[in-house]
Amino acid sequence: MKKIIALIVAVLFVFAVASVSFAAEEKKAAPAKKVEKKAAPKVMQVTGEVKAVDAAAKTITVAKKVKGKVEETVVTVDDKTKITLDKEKKTLADVKAGDKVKVKYTEVDGKNVAKSVAIKPAAKPAEKKAEPAKPAEKKK
Repeated sequence: MKKIIALIVAVLFVFAVASVSFAAEEKKAAPAKKVEKKAAPKVMQVTGEVKAVDAAAKTITVAKKVKGKVEETVVTVDDKTKITLDKEKKTLADVKAGDKVKVKYTEVDGKNVAKSVAIKPAAKPAEKKAEPAKPAEKKK
């Protein structure tokens, strides 16, 4: 009788160890939850003429001609936005309507948020070369 009880206990012990090892393998085989990675925001660019600057709303409206049509892009300028003119740091107050600009921006929560605004220097009017005076013609 003692041998039968010892045999039953041994068999139960083997089944218990085997079931624990199978359970551990199933946990390893189960696929891990996928972690959703947010894609980095795509940086877009618009080059054109400033149509309006709203200092209160901190926005710039840039107009650009595309296939004969004028497209306007409204971009929000925040404290992180880098505004430059000939590599000199500027502020939103330095941007004026009529300036030619190149704006790099990303879309965040449905708004276009500027990363950088590069103001292109105004074209200097061509200087007229002074023509040498013509010698007076002698009358004969």
